[in-house]
Amino acid sequence: MTLTSLDLKAVGPRIRMMMPHLTPLEAKVVETVFGRRGFDETIPLKQIAEEAGVSEAMVVKIAKKLGFSGYRDFRTAVYEYSRLPTAEMHQELSVDDSSAEIVQKVFRTSIQALEETLAILDMDDFDRAADLLYRAKNRDFYGVGGSAQIARDVSHKFLRIGIRASVYDDSHMMLMSASLLGADDIAVGFSHSGNTSAVIDAIHLARKSGARTLAITNYDNSPLAAVADIVLCSTAQGSPLMGENAAARIAQLNILDALFVAVAQRDYQAAERNLGRTMSAVTSKRRDRGT
Repeated sequence: MTLTSLDLKAVGPRIRMMMPHLTPLEAKVVETVFGRRGFDETIPLKQIAEEAGVSEAMVVKIAKKLGFSGYRDFRTAVYEYSRLPTAEMHQELSVDDSSAEIVQKVFRTSIQALEETLAILDMDDFDRAADLLYRAKNRDFYGVGGSAQIARDVSHKFLRIGIRASVYDDSHMMLMSASLLGADDIAVGFSHSGNTSAVIDAIHLARKSGARTLAITNYDNSPLAAVADIVLCSTAQGSPLMGENAAARIAQLNILDALFVAVAQRDYQAAERNLGRTMSAVTSKRRDRGT
């Protein structure tokens, strides 16, 4: 990982994605760096090691595990990232916050999630996902809980332009669906953590059945990402009160909105025609009911 090849906005997200793969002691070192006020390019390795209660060699090892060439590269990247306006957007919510402060903090955290998700989004993978969704014979979406709601949202959008997608939120139904997919189909797994076993099992079976697979997740090194052909990642900074899911959901919905537009663009005339038909049908039904 170098500053010449990586958007600075992606430094924080890339490190956050690696946190689940760090030991508690390694995570403590990263938290020491990010939690330190006045962290800059003059902070010596020895000082960080002492504050975290580890050896200097351990700090260097962690920097390399995160993808940097060493402590200096890590220090420079974190310092430059911390100076960005987006890095300063996230503020912890407090039970003592006023309504105005709550609204501001929630909105700013969502804006940060959008900015940083855009920075890490792989456009080649995005285009591949759009092509596969457009060309697929069957599109089966798998998700549980809040992730299932995200899947339903994009399924609804696709149906408006005449592209059918099925959403499954039951583990047995997911496996039944996955077992019937083939080379002309795509299975999309939705999981914030990337650890939802029902979704992982279904995506694995869909891939084994010959279908192409896409993962929508917050962690590109997660078990779900490992079994998918394509991974589109969101990123969000968590807080004790809201967790990561709230802001990550906003970022994922935006990724999927962009996918919807990209798929529609592949045959814009058909999309426009089908949109007119579906909206006309809904409007006509409402008119008949007097609503």
